[in-house]
Amino acid sequence: MLCVSSIDRCDLLCLDLPKAEALRTARPDMEDLVGAASAAKALADPTRLVVADALRNGGELCVCDLAWVTERSDKLVSHHVRQLRGAGLVRSRRDGKMVMYSLTVLGAALLAAVLPAAPAVPA
Repeated sequence: MLCVSSIDRCDLLCLDLPKAEALRTARPDMEDLVGAASAAKALADPTRLVVADALRNGGELCVCDLAWVTERSDKLVSHHVRQLRGAGLVRSRRDGKMVMYSLTVLGAALLAAVLPAAPAVPA
């Protein structure tokens, strides 16, 4: 199919109806799209990215550890961890008086797509 196009749109109607209709009927439903957009939006902040990266590299960490690693206040880190948890990218568990955080499978996959892992530093 050939269409002469301007920068953002075709200058003439060149619809491949069977292909377009197959794609339209196979697209995710709106609820799934809203969830995916929410998860992606949760990583659209540099502080949340650095928190998620610290969890990827450090495994399970508490807010105190995350605040130290990210060089942010514990209140700010706590706010961002709550955002990540709400989006399903981070999970938490209580360990006595501490709350430990780790990435979910979704969080790890989305982070890998947005921010590739840095090469390991030799010990």
